Amino acid sequence: MTDITVAQVPDDAVILDVREQDEWDAGHAPNAVHIPLSELPTRIAELPEVDELPVVCRRGGRSAQAVAWLEQQGFDVVNVEGGMSAWESAGKQLDRDGATII
Repeated sequence: MTDITVAQVPDDAVILDVREQDEWDAGHAPNAVHIPLSELPTRIAELPEVDELPVVCRRGGRSAQAVAWLEQQGFDVVNVEGGMSAWESAGKQLDRDGATII
């Protein structure tokens, strides 16, 4: 499994957010696709078609599980170290309800 830092994720990257709905509602990356980890196997067809898909959760544990499973399914994915906690700490843009909050 490959990990990348938040700094390595382009600001306009499409990413997969595997957090729960309440976490997503609190703020997410602007171009994120939201599929909670528990729903991933049944919603795999909704994954964006990109060369390499960064996967994020709150701190990195659930996204690491998602990355391991998605790699087994043949997807080119990377785990974002530190998750959305690191994203927010880095001052990267967060959206909530269609509005930018950072």
